Amino acid sequence: MSACAECKVYICRTGHLEAAPEDCPMRDEVLVDTRSSLQDPILRQMARESALIEAEGYCRWTRVEETMEFARRIGVKTLGVAFCVGLRDEARLLSRVLTANGFQVVSIACKTGSIPKEDLGIRDDQKVRPGTFEAMCNPIAQARVLNASGTGLNVVFGLCVGHDTLFIKHSKAPVTCLVAKDRVLAHNPVGALNCSNGYYHRALYERHRTD
Repeated sequence: MSACAECKVYICRTGHLEAAPEDCPMRDEVLVDTRSSLQDPILRQMARESALIEAEGYCRWTRVEETMEFARRIGVKTLGVAFCVGLRDEARLLSRVLTANGFQVVSIACKTGSIPKEDLGIRDDQKVRPGTFEAMCNPIAQARVLNASGTGLNVVFGLCVGHDTLFIKHSKAPVTCLVAKDRVLAHNPVGALNCSNGYYHRALYERHRTD
């Protein structure tokens, strides 16, 4: 069972494969050697351009810039933006930036379809705002709209945990994430991990124990 997160040597970065720990997944070349998969020209191009962008924009380009550069280099003209309505102002700004850079943009809000949460078996007291109409998030519909629009690359923009999973599963085009939702930490999820030995220790280690 792979446990790369606990590795102390990361020989995969240095190339000293002879020093691989006993549980290192690189000991099973069949599992980790993807060179045969990269014979596919589309996958090879995406992998190659990703590596080039990593080097050329290292600590210089924002993720917005990297996303646009990646799209350009793989020949994408139409970008899909699947966004959360809670980030509609930011999504509007992104759409304007992408358009100004020559892309055609198809944006789709998470509440598309306006299906009441009751259709999912959600009780009124289980809503964010009981006593009001609440539409369910509809990532499958978001994916279908972008699929029908023929987008070449879809951008996840602040979708909820689980909703992003459903969107990725149903998207025909490749998907990249520009914003990962975290309502508490201004959409900076790694902040909780950086504070996991301090302010967020109890929240992360005690409240969510399963034993």
